[in-house]
Amino acid sequence: MATNQNFIGGFQVNRHLLIAGAALTGAGALIGLTGTVIVGAALASAGRGWVRQLDTPPSELATRKLHQARAASLAGLEAWRTGTDGSPN
Repeated sequence: MATNQNFIGGFQVNRHLLIAGAALTGAGALIGLTGTVIVGAALASAGRGWVRQLDTPPSELATRKLHQARAASLAGLEAWRTGTDGSPN
């Protein structure tokens, strides 16, 4: 009975089992976190390798697409202002 502690209503907890369970839970969480970090590092490394082998860097591609979107937006705005619907007369 030395390892048990009485609480309200006679609820008894075995401290040794509680401590062992908490220690195992902490160890499992640490192992899971370590695995997550390793997976993240592997994915980051693979992503960097993939970006290096691309013909066009993603930043240049994004800039090009942004310019295309702006040009299309301006063309649509100009067509709307002049009342051109794009259909032949």
